[in-house]
Amino acid sequence: MARRPVPASVRGTRRTSRPRLTGLGVGLFCGASMFALACLDHLLFGGSATVYGVLFLPVCVLTALWVRPGDLVTAPVVVPIAFTFGLLPIIDDSGGGIGGHFMGLITGLALQAGWLYGGTLVAVLVVTVRRIRLMTRRAARRRTQARGLPPDRQARWPPYPHRRRRY
Repeated sequence: MARRPVPASVRGTRRTSRPRLTGLGVGLFCGASMFALACLDHLLFGGSATVYGVLFLPVCVLTALWVRPGDLVTAPVVVPIAFTFGLLPIIDDSGGGIGGHFMGLITGLALQAGWLYGGTLVAVLVVTVRRIRLMTRRAARRRTQARGLPPDRQARWPPYPHRRRRY
């Protein structure tokens, strides 16, 4: 029994495309979402730091998943900055103006360091897995391309055998 070809509209819906954000786009996404979640946390839960920390973890995962392959390094850098930016609505300023806000921010970072380190670690792990998968795909692609070349043009290791260092 012959299989019918799948229509193009169905093929397009089967493979879902994930957003690919640049380093700046990931920074804006992560910072804006953490600030919005902190404002929501302040309104609904009175600025609960635990709720903010729990909401921080999925944002870290999404940030690491949605960054472009060329900008993978930026995700673990952006995540702590966004965490700090998001703390602004939920910190206790003690009525001291700018100095009170600054001291509340430093205190909030010190007290929520576990969530900050945990989210950064999650982002680093996701980025590392993505990077390893990217490298193995590239190596496999190079191997299959090398099989199609004549033997004198295939990739050799080391690439320059006459330039070997002798220790």
